[in-house]
Amino acid sequence: MMDRAETGKRVASGSIIFLSFMVAMEIVIMISPFAMFFYSVFNPFLTALNSSPATRWLAAFFLPHMVVPPNLPLQILRVIGSVLFVGGLAIFLICAIQVYGGMILKRGPAKWGFYAIIRHPQYVALAMAALGMSIMWPRFLTLALFAIMLFLYYLLAVSEENRMLSHFGENYQEYLNRMGMFVPKFFERIFVGNSHVRKPLTFLKGAMILITLLIIVVGGGFVLRFYTIHHLPLATINDIDVLTITKDDNQNAQDLIPELLADSSISARLQPIMNGEGNRILAYFIPVDYVMQGMIANTGEEWKLFERHRTMAMITEYIFHPYAHLVSGHAHHMAMIGQVHDLNMYNSPAMRRRVIFLEISSSGHELKNLTDDFGINMERKPLFFADIHLHTAELLQVQDTPSGSGWGTVPTPMF
Repeated sequence: MMDRAETGKRVASGSIIFLSFMVAMEIVIMISPFAMFFYSVFNPFLTALNSSPATRWLAAFFLPHMVVPPNLPLQILRVIGSVLFVGGLAIFLICAIQVYGGMILKRGPAKWGFYAIIRHPQYVALAMAALGMSIMWPRFLTLALFAIMLFLYYLLAVSEENRMLSHFGENYQEYLNRMGMFVPKFFERIFVGNSHVRKPLTFLKGAMILITLLIIVVGGGFVLRFYTIHHLPLATINDIDVLTITKDDNQNAQDLIPELLADSSISARLQPIMNGEGNRILAYFIPVDYVMQGMIANTGEEWKLFERHRTMAMITEYIFHPYAHLVSGHAHHMAMIGQVHDLNMYNSPAMRRRVIFLEISSSGHELKNLTDDFGINMERKPLFFADIHLHTAELLQVQDTPSGSGWGTVPTPMF
């Protein structure tokens, strides 16, 4: 029986490590030089998910990633994500020092520090970090894995407690009676009562716990996605749906988009789609040096982050300065790696805007309003981009874009 328990423990541990890797690594690797290698392995899986309406939601995103969170609640939530991630990792390291320090000094199981509050602070810390990562890289797949991780943490905690009881006996049982498992004992009593006897976890009970976790966690993601979409800085300008990266650019879009559409080279590209039925045109109105434009469309090698930027510098900034990469523009990141932009006011990136046009379609139903553009099952086809001067409305360039984004066919954020 002990061999079976230890085997189960190892399987649970291995599963947690694998799931943690899946949760944490995509956001790091996708802006690193190893992105193409990683996605050559991982992309078939994401593509398979994205190819079926039944699973496409797993590859979709539920919180803002490319636009500045449009209101205070979403801004606070994004900051909370960074706090949870950093705080969770810090607490986990402290707990690891407590545990391994006790082993080296032969002091028995850790019962001080965070272990004087709850029995498994290390798993709570890892859950905090994973939740923070789910907010920072808000793909539904990440959220589903987070729910599964919570369940596996519970299984692993039970396995460890049984092992500690067999080794330390009454001394550890007394500790179990005093401390809550994942929350302080006072709160634990509210939900599970004051009984010290743990009922066996049957398959049916375990399945119900896992399903409940998935419903709550993933369902919360869908609620956040609905809320986010209905608070995006969206507008319809001359029959074109327009999304700005920040609300500050809304008026600029209102002023410049009509000027842009009046140009024959632009209208000739858009008119066939506008004259058709069912499809819509979505335009991303962004700074010309917007650092994440490669996620919208393939606008050039310069905007493939994995080829142009230092991974650790960007990750550090993304964690500790959540909006800098959205509001500071590409010039900020070029300064980080020693490249200098032309600061002449007329030629400055601050004086130019890029408008990336996409065709949005759905084989299932007609698109009737702005928010339909961001439906999970919508098809998005990049068409072209146009650069326009912010003050003179001069059309600076028009360039067609290939299919896909700067990451090829990898499903990327819509907002």
